[in-house]
This record gives sequence, structure tokens and C-alpha cells, in this order.
Amino acid sequence: MSLYEATATVIQKEAKPITVLCVDDEPTALQSALESEGYKVLLVKSGAQGIKIFNSQPVDAVVLDYWMNDMTGLQVARQMRQLNRTVPIIILSAYIDLLDESVGLVDVWIRKGEHHPKYLLERLAGLVVSSSASLRP
Repeated sequence: MSLYEATATVIQKEAKPITVLCVDDEPTALQSALESEGYKVLLVKSGAQGIKIFNSQPVDAVVLDYWMNDMTGLQVARQMRQLNRTVPIIILSAYIDLLDESVGLVDVWIRKGEHHPKYLLERLAGLVVSSSASLRP
């Protein structure tokens, strides 16, 4: 079973779309790519907005940009981890490689432009399936 099929199975079992919070201060094609795979996307343009949504709405996964105007993706991830340690977090970065300080804060670090968008979708699917499996009784 592919990761896409596994995610579809999770969506069907949950009877609701998987919600992904995307925090990026620049427009990207990420929202349409995720929605085309059946994800519900919450899109915000600042770290502060992302933390507010994360704290007030159920979210199954988070995709963060690293460089934003108000705070870095790692600062956002740190605050999100304090609120909920189980939600998978992916950081996208066009500028830098994985930082030592990100270990334990983020589940996946992806450099923008280095991989086909399908790579992000596969990694996200794997994290969501793993996360939902660990939450089952």
C-alpha cells in the first residue's frame, strides 16, 4: 500500500479530511497541492497567527516556512510543541539546511525546490498515518 493509499484509508476511517495548518508569509502552490490530495488546509501568513490557530482548532499536521517576518519556523514549532507534542511538524526552507536546534522540534526538514512536490506529500502522508496509528487505543 502506498503512502497516498494509506492516507486515503485514514481519511476514510476518520470520516473527515485531515487538517493541515500551513504557516508561510509568501504565497505558494502548497495549498492547492494539499487540497488536490484531499487535505483540508488552514493557511496563515505569520507565526503568531499559526500559533493562535494551532491552539484554537484541531490540526492533524503542520507545515511551516522557516523564514517569516515575525518569527522563524523553529520559534513557531517550539511553541506548538509546548501546546501539543504529538502533531507532526514539517519545516520548509529555501535558505538553510537542518539546524541542530530543530532536532526534537520538527519531524521533517525539507529544502524548497530540491524535491518534487510529491516528496512533501509522501512525507506528510507517512507522518499523518504514523501519528493516527499511535493515537488509536
